Amino acid sequence: MEKSLKDKNKTARTAYLFISPFFLLYAVFGLFPMLFSFYLAFFKWNGLSEMTFVGMENFNFIFTDPIFYEAIKNTFIIGLLGTAPQIIVGILLAFALNSTLIKFRNTFRTMIFLPYVTSIVAVAIIFGVIFSNQEAGFINYILSFFDIEPINWNIQNWPVKITISIMVFWRWVGYNTIIFLAGMQSIPNALYEAAKIDGATVWQQIRLITIPMLKPTITFVVFTATIGALQLFTEPLVFLGRNLRQEGITMVAYLWKDAFVYNAFGSASAAAIVLFFIIIIFTGINLLLTNRIGRTKKVR
Repeated sequence: MEKSLKDKNKTARTAYLFISPFFLLYAVFGLFPMLFSFYLAFFKWNGLSEMTFVGMENFNFIFTDPIFYEAIKNTFIIGLLGTAPQIIVGILLAFALNSTLIKFRNTFRTMIFLPYVTSIVAVAIIFGVIFSNQEAGFINYILSFFDIEPINWNIQNWPVKITISIMVFWRWVGYNTIIFLAGMQSIPNALYEAAKIDGATVWQQIRLITIPMLKPTITFVVFTATIGALQLFTEPLVFLGRNLRQEGITMVAYLWKDAFVYNAFGSASAAAIVLFFIIIIFTGINLLLTNRIGRTKKVR
């Protein structure tokens, strides 16, 4: 009995030893920066000089800064335009790739997933050419056939948001498609066969079988997509450059600019805390909404 207990303790210590690198790295690069941000939000610091306690001054600064509210608005608009369509399209693409009607399914799966692993620099170059402000730009050239004047895609308010949203959609729809496809492959084919025998259309199969059975997967994708949308940074930066004008600046881009352009780490930390609580609120809202998926009304 005593020997068996010692063996169990030895096995447990070995297991903890193997998983300890993750927790150590997370503590150093994840937990400590997060806690330090909460501490730094109440200080004025440029990264080199001594920190000066200023209380709520950093929060007062960002809450009176109109660009901060513009960043919040841009984050929600771009997040909604880029995230909601990719979830819907991802489910439809996954359903198509999971069916037996499409040939060369593995080839299509690889092609759909390629944008996710493509270098963001290459993506910026491609979209810079497609959405060029010049008349010879790809989109402007197509619009010229409809007698539409050339659009300044990286200057005007809504064109900037639309372009960044399309970039987000293009990069992430393949990733979500693969996640949905993995969830669909766990759904028994017998359910679809029975639905076909009963005369169910494709849309009825998706609505009554696929979506309710994909509830855990949809919950995961909605969570990650929402958090990713609220933390949007790379796409606006590579499309607009370091200037990050207010037409396309997001919350993470705002705090990054405060910290690494203006060297105002205190106000940047305050903005990060506000973003942290916004993410928590929207995560809770998403949990309430996704819990309703697949529920059936009780018949009295």
